[in-house]
Formats: sequence, structure tokens, C-alpha cells
Amino acid sequence: MSALLLQMMNGLSYGFLLFIITSGITIVFGILGVLNLAHGSLYVLGSFIGYSLIMQAGLPFWVALAAVPLLIAIIGLVLEMVLLRPTYKMGHLSQVLLTFGLAYIFHDIFSMMWGKNILVVTPPEAFNMSVEIAGNAIPAYRLALIVIGILIAIFLWFTQEKTKWGAVIRAGLSDKEMVGGLGVNIHFVFTCVFFLGSLMAGLGGVLGSPILGVYPGMEFQILILSLVVLVVGGLGSVTGTFIASLLVGFVETFSRYLVPELSLIITFALMALVLVVRPQGLTGRRVV
Repeated sequence: MSALLLQMMNGLSYGFLLFIITSGITIVFGILGVLNLAHGSLYVLGSFIGYSLIMQAGLPFWVALAAVPLLIAIIGLVLEMVLLRPTYKMGHLSQVLLTFGLAYIFHDIFSMMWGKNILVVTPPEAFNMSVEIAGNAIPAYRLALIVIGILIAIFLWFTQEKTKWGAVIRAGLSDKEMVGGLGVNIHFVFTCVFFLGSLMAGLGGVLGSPILGVYPGMEFQILILSLVVLVVGGLGSVTGTFIASLLVGFVETFSRYLVPELSLIITFALMALVLVVRPQGLTGRRVV
């Protein structure tokens, strides 16, 4: 029972981490219709910069947690304005090829700057301990990650569903021309959405580094898992991303614990099963 509880907590914290990471790519795809395959690279860049600030420069973890996401968001903003924006009228293929090419460029930069070894960030001192739950020692940092994930989920849901800004975003997704005709600068709105998506990647990078570590090539693993969550939850659905992240987090954690050699196969089997039963994803809308 103790091992089961530990794996459940690991799966829950991993699921919330996946949600933080994948919510960024979900927001960008759902609002802009852009599948950013460099999203995993932004996550890893956030992890590497966080490592440099915390482990090499000696800055507090919380300083890196505040600064790194903003820096990654600015980098993402530059990429959107300079490289992606000219491709909006060219179709999805050009965007996929461009962002996938960027991912390989980032990969070489990571290897040159930080090497190829696995680097691990020490959790903040306040959470670098264990908490006893039902006689089991649960890492306090994983519990903190669960709380942060819940708060971010509430914030994204409230922003999207209960604010004027969220209404403008939803309207822009449905009819860009109409929103533009009402005097709203829809391109500025979309740029802000990409800024938010990149910020989520950087936030996930800093939060995930004490648990997953960071190394070149990790960006492609994160990208694959993000796409699985995106497909399972429903393309562009934040609610679906939340549900799918927890589901994939549990499946990935327990499969690695029980049959580690088949964990990746089981994860993809879950995606295939969802596609067979609900091609639009768990909460996605059927496209006619």
C-alpha cells in the first residue's frame, strides 16, 4: 500500500507538471491554430537557464522561478513576431517545418553551452524535505508542484471563461475578421497568447528540473508527451489538457513502475484507444 500511495503521488505531481508544460502549446494551438513544435525546446531552455542561475550563479530558486519564465516568454515573443508571423498565411505545413527546424537548432545550442550530461536542480530549501502522509514519506516539492498546478489551472480557466480578455480570445478564434471590425487589435491579442504559451513553457522548465533533470534531447521527449496530451484531451481544449495530463501522468508513472520497458508503448496505446473511441479527444468538438 505504501508503494501504491507513493506512485499515486508521483503520478499526480507528474501529471500537473505535464499540464503546466502542455497548457502552453494548447493555448497557442487552440487560439492561433499554430502547432509550435519548438515548445519543448523553450521548456528545456527554461530548465537550462534555471540551472545556470540556481546551481552556478547561486541565486535563490524563487528568483529563477520569477525571472526565467519572463525571459522565455520574451524569446518566444521574438520568435513569433520575426519568424512565425510571416507564415500565418502559408498554411500549417510551413509552421510545422519551421518550428521543427528551430527545435534542432536549439538542440545544438544546448549541447554547445551546457554539454550532454544530465543536470539536476536542487529544490528550494523550504521544500527540500519529506512530508509524512499515511506513514509514507512524500517529497514536499512534489506536493508543492501539485498545489502550483491547481492554481495555474484555476487561473487559466478563470481567464478564459470569466474575463473580458478571455471573451476576446474566444471570439477571435471563431471569427478574426469580425473581432477586428469591432476595433480589437487581434494580432496584438494573438501575440499576447503566444507570450503566455511561451511563459508556461519556461515556468514548466524551472519547476520540472528538480524532478526530471535536464539534458539535450529532452526537448523531443517533452514534445512527444505534450502532443500525446494534446491529442488525448482534444486539440485546443484547456479543460481536456488538464484531464489528459493527469491521465497520462498516472499511466506513464505506473507503467514505468510496473513494466518500465513497455511504458512508452502503453502511453501511445492510450492515445490510440482514445482516437478510436473519440477521434476529437476527450473534450474536443467533432469537426464536420
